[in-house]
Amino acid sequence: RDSDPEKETFTLWQLPSVADDHGNSYVIRTPHGRVVAIDGGKGAETDYLRGFLAALGDEVDVWIVTCLLYTSDAADHVEAMTNLLRRPMDLRVHEVRESRFTPGMIASEPEYSRWAEEYYAALDAAQGVKVTECHTGDEFTVDGVHFKILSEINPEIGVNVYNNSSMAFRVWDDVKSVVFLGDLGIEGGDKLRDSPMREYLDCDYLQLAHHGQQGCSERFYRTVNFRACLWPTPSWLYNNDLGKGENTAHYTTFETRRWMEDKGVDEHYVACYGLCCIE
Repeated sequence: RDSDPEKETFTLWQLPSVADDHGNSYVIRTPHGRVVAIDGGKGAETDYLRGFLAALGDEVDVWIVTCLLYTSDAADHVEAMTNLLRRPMDLRVHEVRESRFTPGMIASEPEYSRWAEEYYAALDAAQGVKVTECHTGDEFTVDGVHFKILSEINPEIGVNVYNNSSMAFRVWDDVKSVVFLGDLGIEGGDKLRDSPMREYLDCDYLQLAHHGQQGCSERFYRTVNFRACLWPTPSWLYNNDLGKGENTAHYTTFETRRWMEDKGVDEHYVACYGLCCIE
């Protein structure tokens, strides 16, 4: 952070994993009260997300969607958002910014396609919501806070299609910067690292890809400069524990944690530990 307390900056919340599951939910409030939502998490997070946004005025200026990956039974990034679009009540969403999947991409992982189709159906039916297609290099500002799109859908990567087509982006002002990686996998992360957008990856706060495991490569994290990690991660995933003790399951979270330790990054914000507020 800048040491000048007089400088205005945005507030970032990493919403807690209230269902202790792997959602992805962030909210930004600009210095003058405008709201940007990011993803929103699984369906079990819907009521919490609705209440959180209501407390901020029930108005979202921009909603950014990073990823359409789904588990076998739910949409872990946008199911709550889908529910709010279907039944907004008092919530007003002015604009959604996304990188829209082609029909072929949706069908490429048929076990997930149902959830993608439901999200798009809710978005297309939403009244009064502007939908903006984002492309790599696009920039926009909300109340003086800068946003830059670093990656978009990538049908050329034929593996892990949903993850590797995450829309990564950077947020910054004169005080701090944050980079969101969505669910990028090794291939998508390496492509981003080797692209002209590499210069925008260095930041203060980095959202670890794919909930902190089996996302971007060690090489990616080793070559990006950041001082703190955002983990949109439930307790069982962060601790790699499915009931038989810490670090006994098949997830690679502890490998990522070791990478961060090797880098000397010791500032971690983990969703399973509750609401995180960065001002």
